[in-house]
Amino acid sequence: MDHLTTEQLEAGLDHIRESPADEGRLELIVQRPAEDERVVLDTGELNVEEGLAGDNWNVRGSRRTDDGSSHPDMQLNLMNARVLALVAQSPDRMHLAGDQLIVELDLSADNLPAWTKLSIGDAVIEITDQPHSGCAKFTQRFGLEAHRFVNSELGKEMKLRGVNARVVTPGTIRRGDTISKL
Repeated sequence: MDHLTTEQLEAGLDHIRESPADEGRLELIVQRPAEDERVVLDTGELNVEEGLAGDNWNVRGSRRTDDGSSHPDMQLNLMNARVLALVAQSPDRMHLAGDQLIVELDLSADNLPAWTKLSIGDAVIEITDQPHSGCAKFTQRFGLEAHRFVNSELGKEMKLRGVNARVVTPGTIRRGDTISKL
């Protein structure tokens, strides 16, 4: 599949800007049981030990912690569904991004500053201050222009690559659940 050009990506900005600000929808739940493995779930469990139950976050570790353990403020990755649909170009490629929660919600820094709490299903999560940027795998799957697009100055302001979060209140989440700012 050919990757989109910068011009094609920028043409999608107005649609992305129309994402709901206060109340959106959980479009996709993606569990990562092992590196490069993805399982799309209809229902997931969020807990403070694992983030998304069955996900490999807690065993992957992080370069951002002194001891290399998993970063507690990076349990969950959320990405805007409109951005992902644009770069993925096909619904059957959206799970490849590596984010566990794909949401129809404005993730921009202005709308969701760090420490904003969101309810999803029975759970509550909190946006953290840890940056989320496109990695080599994102570039490989969606193209260099997509990587540059989400990591541009505007892309960072709008959090086009997404945000990191942590579980505050455990609970069940379902595809199609409302996601709301608290």
